[in-house]
Amino acid sequence: MRFEFSAGGVVFKKSVISNQQSAILILVSQHSQHHGWVFPKGIIGDHIKGEGKEQTAVREVKEETGVSGKIIKALSPVQYWYVLEGEKIKKTVYYYLMEYLSGDISEHDWEMENVEWIKPEEVENRLTYKSDKEVWKEAQKHLTSSI
Repeated sequence: MRFEFSAGGVVFKKSVISNQQSAILILVSQHSQHHGWVFPKGIIGDHIKGEGKEQTAVREVKEETGVSGKIIKALSPVQYWYVLEGEKIKKTVYYYLMEYLSGDISEHDWEMENVEWIKPEEVENRLTYKSDKEVWKEAQKHLTSSI
């Protein structure tokens, strides 16, 4: 058994619909290997020794989606098990609610085959995994107070 720690983000942006109205959009991505729809995340310290959770979350969002975000609030960590090459791994993911700063989703890296901005009401049905859906439920509660 092995332990793995990752960090990532639930990124939102305000989008102007008309002169009088704006809407919120949420960033989701489809993984190139397992093809599941997820929030972007990556292993803490796999690229930069001593990198913290927050720095990893911001870096991974940028690498995987092409988007730069600003951390607004830490969300509750999620844990799950998976098996890789016959080894059981317990993974803990630290997610952060982030506000979009800049970037273009067409500049995502190879780890994601698709990256999209979608309406909040579409997010739960789009997400593939229970852990991402749990994070989304918590993020929704904080979104109204953050915008």
